[in-house]
Amino acid sequence: MSNSESLSPLRRMLIKLLGGTAIAGPTLFMTACGGGDNNSATSNSTDTNNDDTGGNDNSGGGENTSNWASGGTAAMVVDFPATSLFATSAACSLALTRRLIEGPCYFQNVVLDDISEERGGLPMQLCLQVIDSNCNPLAGLEVEVWHCDTAGIYSADTSDSADAGRFSVGLCSGNSSEALVSKWFRGTQVTDSDGRVNFKSCFPGWYAGRTIHIHFRIRNNNLDELVSQFCFTDSLTADICNNHPEYAARGTQDTTLSSGRDMVYGNNFEEFLFNTERNSDGSLLAWKTIQIS
Repeated sequence: MSNSESLSPLRRMLIKLLGGTAIAGPTLFMTACGGGDNNSATSNSTDTNNDDTGGNDNSGGGENTSNWASGGTAAMVVDFPATSLFATSAACSLALTRRLIEGPCYFQNVVLDDISEERGGLPMQLCLQVIDSNCNPLAGLEVEVWHCDTAGIYSADTSDSADAGRFSVGLCSGNSSEALVSKWFRGTQVTDSDGRVNFKSCFPGWYAGRTIHIHFRIRNNNLDELVSQFCFTDSLTADICNNHPEYAARGTQDTTLSSGRDMVYGNNFEEFLFNTERNSDGSLLAWKTIQIS
């Protein structure tokens, strides 16, 4: 998928699903509790309120001018950070928000730690914590995530999925022969006693009409508690898309958050922004705390 229009049918389907606006569902509480010490020697924290596109030129070249790691999850050597990263015991700032749509590119996948299937890209530690309305961690919940690869393509091998009826193969994979036999960037973890799950993945790419995002689903005893999506600041996506050798050939995403044109978030994206930092090994750390009632 080499240009911004290559998944235009997906754009049309999303517009149909949304009816022109983001769908509001039952409410939940989501937090962006951050700070605290961690074990990954992280640095260069990204401000989740900074929506500047960064003003970077599209180099289109192969030079990694941002010092990000490349080559997928094999390039990651740092440990996952300590749970103090979420700092829920010290601060629990609540924001009432809404569910977001599942989208047409979901199918259920297996429990995995590394969901990359050795796919290339900027290696990313994805850390999520689920807490209740009193900020207590919730153990034993299934947290499932899915997202596209660096080219904006979703994997499409549904052969082992028990829930593939809603998946739109052609729309989401572009009928890529590689995608049709792959399950990259999909997986499930069960929350531990800290309400936490950790995934090894890679920073997603983009496709027409959407800002770069990651879908997630939370289940309790196989019943949905929440389906939604998180996203990244424009400044971070511009930096990676313009300067990272595994993204720069496609350049900046065609739909930024600041444009207000994303078909899911519109202008209401603040509560869905990941907290992010660059790890000492050049990988990306992205984390978020989710509070459900």
